Amino acid sequence: MEKETLTSFQDLLRKEAEAIMNIPLTDSFVEAVNLIVEQVHVRKGKLVTSGMGKAGQIALNIATTFCSTGIPAVFLHPSEAQHGDLGILQENDLLLLISNSGKTREIVELTALSHNLNPEMKTIVITGNPDSPLAKEADVCLSTGNPQEVCPLGMTPTTSTTVMTVMGDILVVETMKQTKYTIEDYAKRHHGGYLGKKSREIQKKICEK
Repeated sequence: MEKETLTSFQDLLRKEAEAIMNIPLTDSFVEAVNLIVEQVHVRKGKLVTSGMGKAGQIALNIATTFCSTGIPAVFLHPSEAQHGDLGILQENDLLLLISNSGKTREIVELTALSHNLNPEMKTIVITGNPDSPLAKEADVCLSTGNPQEVCPLGMTPTTSTTVMTVMGDILVVETMKQTKYTIEDYAKRHHGGYLGKKSREIQKKICEK
């Protein structure tokens, strides 16, 4: 592999790593975790994530990760929400909406539609634009720091989606700590595959002590 190519790869890694380290860590993260614990763990609602395009794929990933760690969560496609899927929203549910621009039409409309259905619906927003229309509608706004995309055109969601993923991981891990999620809880939700086998082995060792 040419040295110039390796240097380019290292530069990409450095820029993505810097974007992660520059995520603005504010009290909003604490507020977001507290809201998730209160609405889902305590009040028995569920977390409903949403986003369009690449941000939507991140929202789906966050939902499945929360599900596996004791927080019931589903992904709601913002377009399908306008054609009946909005009915998935119930009392005590919590919205987690992701939009880098904070102006994505379908997501902004989703906030209005959800509040029309339930005026008390709480919303967490992850965005690169804390002054956006979406951010202003949020109960809690988490800023990505609006990192520059490593895409040579500066357009393709790359660095922004990396940061969104990490922010989702922060919310998941801190929520696990707050709910005192155990390996036994984990094993119950992971019967199959390597993780299922490993979690049961760990659980068995704990019981034998």
